[in-house]
Amino acid sequence: MPRVTFTANLQRHLACPPVDVAGATVREALDAVFAGNPRLRGYVLDEHGALRHHMAIFLDGTPIRDRKAQTDAVAEAGNIFVMQALSGG
Repeated sequence: MPRVTFTANLQRHLACPPVDVAGATVREALDAVFAGNPRLRGYVLDEHGALRHHMAIFLDGTPIRDRKAQTDAVAEAGNIFVMQALSGG
């Protein structure tokens, strides 16, 4: 099963320990996490289901391509890492 991990700074705001979930896409895996932690959904996704601008998701060390629907395919042993995006200069 894919493993979804959230950065420590996200865990300060909401309880979101790493979890192994079923899912063939990033979105399916996230939906499985959100089923057990509904408040987390609004922090990660906007009202249309797209990844919020201040969030970033990496799949096996590479940024996901589909920020709108999170359709990137996930391997059975895939690692999904959710973090707040940093900006500034």
